[in-house]
Amino acid sequence: MARRIDYYDDPHAPKANSLVPSVNVIVTNDRDEILLIRRSDNGNWAVPGGAVDLGESVPQAAVRETLEETGITCEITGISGIYSDPRHVIYYTSNGECRQEFSIVLTARPLTGTPTPSSESREVRWVPKTELTDYRMDHSMRLRLTHHLNGDQQPHIG
Repeated sequence: MARRIDYYDDPHAPKANSLVPSVNVIVTNDRDEILLIRRSDNGNWAVPGGAVDLGESVPQAAVRETLEETGITCEITGISGIYSDPRHVIYYTSNGECRQEFSIVLTARPLTGTPTPSSESREVRWVPKTELTDYRMDHSMRLRLTHHLNGDQQPHIG
């Protein structure tokens, strides 16, 4: 099975050979829970997200990726941050691609749907914010959620 391996500030990480605009979506429901997926490619927990396809806007990509990975249709409500740290690279074993991080993190609210796994997500669940630290995540995902939860309503730019 193809895997995704995240490296952060690792001198042994492969060198980046691509830069792909992507989105992550922090969907929060009326119970103040955040929608998480357990990724199929590395087993870690994350918020939904993925690459922006040609011909679609950032919000369209965010809504599409959330629906594909979780079964939840959402409405974008804001921006949490932009992440482009060249010390974070993502290596894909399927094709040798090594991406430099470039993610726009948006916030959203759910409109319809039931949490449903997909080929990209082994599990999907609503998680109380107080329990997020109990879930294994890559450094970059933990950082995005920490910035969002500790933020002063200003987007993180980094």
